[in-house]
Amino acid sequence: MTGNLLEVRDLRIGFTLDHGTLEAVRGVSFRVPPGGTVALVGESGSGKSVVAQSIMGILPKAARVMGGHILFRDPGNGPDAPPVDIAALPRDGTAMRGIRGGRISIIFQEPMTSLSPLHTIGNQIGEAVELHRGGSAAEIAALTREMLGMVGFPDPARALRTYPFELSGGLRQRAMIAMALVCHPALLIADEPTTALDVTIQAQILKLIRDLQAELGMAVLMITHDLGVVANVAEEVVVMYHGRVMEHGRRADIFHDPRHPYLKALLRAVPRFDMKPGERLVPIRAIEPDATRLTARRVTPPEGADPNRPVLDVRALTKSFTIRKRGFLARADDPAAHRVVAVDGVSFQLRRGECLGLVGESGCGKTTVSKMLMRAIRPDSGGVVYSDGVTDTDVLTLEGDRLKAFRRTMQFIFQDPFSSLDPRMTVLDIVTEPLDIHGIGSPAERKAFAKELMGLVGLDVRHLNRYPHSFSGGQRQRIGIARALALRPEILICDEPVSALDVSIQAQILNLLKDLQRALGLTTLFISHNLAVVDYVADRIAVMCRGRLVEMAPRAALFREPRHPYTQALLRAVPEPNPDRPLDFDHLAGARASDPGAWPAPFTEDDAHLPRLVEVADGHFVRRAPMIRTEGTAA
Repeated sequence: MTGNLLEVRDLRIGFTLDHGTLEAVRGVSFRVPPGGTVALVGESGSGKSVVAQSIMGILPKAARVMGGHILFRDPGNGPDAPPVDIAALPRDGTAMRGIRGGRISIIFQEPMTSLSPLHTIGNQIGEAVELHRGGSAAEIAALTREMLGMVGFPDPARALRTYPFELSGGLRQRAMIAMALVCHPALLIADEPTTALDVTIQAQILKLIRDLQAELGMAVLMITHDLGVVANVAEEVVVMYHGRVMEHGRRADIFHDPRHPYLKALLRAVPRFDMKPGERLVPIRAIEPDATRLTARRVTPPEGADPNRPVLDVRALTKSFTIRKRGFLARADDPAAHRVVAVDGVSFQLRRGECLGLVGESGCGKTTVSKMLMRAIRPDSGGVVYSDGVTDTDVLTLEGDRLKAFRRTMQFIFQDPFSSLDPRMTVLDIVTEPLDIHGIGSPAERKAFAKELMGLVGLDVRHLNRYPHSFSGGQRQRIGIARALALRPEILICDEPVSALDVSIQAQILNLLKDLQRALGLTTLFISHNLAVVDYVADRIAVMCRGRLVEMAPRAALFREPRHPYTQALLRAVPEPNPDRPLDFDHLAGARASDPGAWPAPFTEDDAHLPRLVEVADGHFVRRAPMIRTEGTAA
């Protein structure tokens, strides 16, 4: 293994189950050179994370290495030292504990579940130093503070005393990176490190890993299903499917000359900005909804309805929240409390039968807007008017039975398909619960409805008596869609419905939602932070930042000529699955994309500048200072 830091040879890993042994990794081989970046790519269940766990010596108790070798050459032992076979080491032995965290570190996918909520960031990073390097309390604190500064914390000294729940998603991931790198490992395993992050924060994290890799001279094993990320960071790519390596090669060869049908299928499933009109994503396993049931459930407006009247008119919605700095029992009028404006004067119209994409980073107010539309929370001011084409209804004045009846009109698809389904309920109970709540049909009729809905979303009716844990992520999301369609709603709110899914499953769900919208006559509000996804499903796009709409336009116009600097920054931050169009990491890291005070004139927003939405082209609105009319010029 001359020249390789890590070499995995014919690795086989099995899980001992009640009915026998399940082989999850079947003869996997690859190498990681010193200082290099290798990407391990595949769908959920392909065995990527199991390989990472075996390298770290943290396999579950039910798993065991059935064959093969994991050879690690520690640079700290000198160039002539023989490699260590990690696969042969006891998991809890002294040698493995020295390698784990000291010479090989890992960053997990979800930082909130990986960090202890009971300990400060400083304590958790300092613990790694104490275990592997030792030193006095002052030395450990100084090294921890230095590492926090290196990963980009604005105030490292304050961060030492901060708990994970006080940090944003991006800062929590930076804390995880600091913990992984504080002992200067030779190899960093990054297991889906940016899946849960916005595209702008994702670009910052990827640049941070790349910069630290160069500074510390370490190698990186990047585990991901995002081919856009792979195209921007990897030098070599290993493609896995069902525990086996399907294709392995240099980045340029993998993207420009894919050979294996599975890799070709993965590339066809990724949303791209250069897709042709009418072109569809091609999922690896297509969903086939029952076409005969689609037209039968189509939403039809009442007789005499005006087709040009918007189905939803949102007027200057505003919502703020009080943050109590002295604990949960503090009063709202406590001088230490302050108010955060989550939504500030948001207005838009949802046209009948269209899909409006609502885009922005986490915390910009997208989900808060959707909750106000559903009356899950009350706005401080503003209005929401629903129209069936004949009669207008002020949604914010509805109470009691009238509000309950209205909620049949508007239904919600949640981001996380697992936590939004009750694990104690069967699929039949989940899908028929809305019918039960609204008193629709007899038990026999509800079961018939459930079977119809299962066919509608491409699921087997024989699975109605199963529980959510026995389904894949994509299947669980289809169950959520079936539940949302049970009441035959006119409006469907989709809140990040594919952000937690693999690219191939994402393609399934996006195609299904498009087919359902067209066939059932649905009006859709699609919330996402991924502009490539929104580009595929939406007719119009509204972009939010810091609680305000900054740009709204037809899809083609927004991507052809984005006017607002924040929209331009979002577009630049989307990684494309094409190594010939890499992200400009230096520009993205230096830009203050979501800081309204840093936007150039006439878009600047601060105490002295209060821009508003201005129509700059037909249907294209941009938040900017209005142009001053002078003699001989137009406004």
